[in-house]
Amino acid sequence: MLFGFIGVGAMGGPLARNLIRAGKDVRVYSRTPQGRAKTLAAGATGVAAQDMQDMAPCDVVFTCLPLPAHVREKMLGPGGAYAFMRPGAIHVELSTIDPGTARDLAAAAGSRGIAYVQCTLGKTPAHAERAEAPLFAGGDQRAIAALADVWPIIGELNNVGGIDAACAVKLVSNLVGMANLAVLSEGLRIGMAAGVDGETLLRLLADTGAASFQLAARGRSMVLGDYEPARFALDLALKDVRLGCDMAQALGIDPPMLGQALARFTLASARGLGAQDCAAVHEA
Repeated sequence: MLFGFIGVGAMGGPLARNLIRAGKDVRVYSRTPQGRAKTLAAGATGVAAQDMQDMAPCDVVFTCLPLPAHVREKMLGPGGAYAFMRPGAIHVELSTIDPGTARDLAAAAGSRGIAYVQCTLGKTPAHAERAEAPLFAGGDQRAIAALADVWPIIGELNNVGGIDAACAVKLVSNLVGMANLAVLSEGLRIGMAAGVDGETLLRLLADTGAASFQLAARGRSMVLGDYEPARFALDLALKDVRLGCDMAQALGIDPPMLGQALARFTLASARGLGAQDCAAVHEA
């Protein structure tokens, strides 16, 4: 199989490198020379792609891009990859996008005889680099089955059925995670205001019902006020929370607590914290 990989940032880069390390032929497209160089350094089977036309001979094309608009541009826009991909090829979309965008992509792919798989990613870039990131896949079931030997190379497959479900698992994960981060911020401020040393508070909370992934991953960043490097930028977190709340509304669900989290991240972004790690919501 010949693979194409569009977008090799924090999460896409590790997956592309895993394919290259496994000896797979991968055409790598990146907007930044740094991301491209880091990925191509993983092995000799990776080569640089100059534009979407270079995806034409690929059997499988992966996309992992920051925003729904970026995916639309690279696949559906003028000179987009769908214009060049051959019938029978597979598009595996890894980005965190809304179900509406995923459905539009699936319809456009299907009209060209291209199989569409939505496959959102869980956990962190470090997990992705070790092929331990959970993959929440839905869409064309024959395509998912055809890639049975590929999934273990890049992560841990969870077939959730449809493309809406694949989008929802990731959005719900980030909704809950970011709301937890906002609540954790308030709790830390209360405890420290009451005179508990920050490091002591982190240690004690970790052995209570307040324990969480966010406490372990970002509690110390909040206590120290240190949000670099940005493992998951606040503006990307805001994007995901907004998409998740929009999804809930489209499903007829009003999520008032998640709406409060959205307001907090919106405020943090407005204060110029968007490029810092999402733990910087603590400053809002």
